[in-house]
Amino acid sequence: MRTDLASEPGDAARPNEDFAGVGLPACGQGGCAIVLDGVTPPSGGTGCLHSVPWFTARLGGALTELTVSSRDLTLPEILARAIRRTAEAHAGTCDLSHPRTPQATVAVARWSAAEVEYLVLSDAALLLRGPDGTVTPVLDDRLARLPRSALVSAALVDARLRNKEGGFFTAAADPAVAARAVTGVLPRREVRELAALTDGATRWTEMFREGDWTALFDVVAKEGARSLVERVRELEAADRERRAFLGRGKTHDDATVVYARL
Repeated sequence: MRTDLASEPGDAARPNEDFAGVGLPACGQGGCAIVLDGVTPPSGGTGCLHSVPWFTARLGGALTELTVSSRDLTLPEILARAIRRTAEAHAGTCDLSHPRTPQATVAVARWSAAEVEYLVLSDAALLLRGPDGTVTPVLDDRLARLPRSALVSAALVDARLRNKEGGFFTAAADPAVAARAVTGVLPRREVRELAALTDGATRWTEMFREGDWTALFDVVAKEGARSLVERVRELEAADRERRAFLGRGKTHDDATVVYARL
């Protein structure tokens, strides 16, 4: 097995709100890949004393430990336990009912000798490549399917769409959200490689249209995870006025890529 990981903040003056992890069980059989993209809150408070990086570090750490050690649990059960564990760490000091309590998007893959399991929640992405070279994207497209008119303000999104039926879901403080994730299981023989990415890295395909998912996977597999991040930074720098995508809220976003050849 070979793994490669790159994670870079969008602004060197701000902490990286992404999390990336690769886990290998002590038995040496199988492994897991995890990425989280912490949701940057608007100004005005979150009801929480802690930062988004604090949250993603704890949720990501719990996810990594449980995914490796709890083979008897499904990925949604693991995500629910990790959310609960993280919530308990600050329930006594913070208002976890606030719509902007720290939260994150999630992509997880776990593999054994027999199968590959996956889970995606919100706009992180997981790409699976089969023995014939076909790349299958696993996406939770609920946010992408919402009309732009519904996303005109953060207040409107929080009141009507964030973690609500008919809207989209992120991993925040409610373990029940794990049941909303896109999940599945494939035979191990059908997956040779995989890549998990935050939306700061998938900009290469989804925003700048430099290539499809197969082309993006080729960059990661052949040139390395760092190369994809560097390519995205070059495109962002060349489009500082954000003409390529008018809805781009940040010139640069935190960008994370985890690659594994099984």
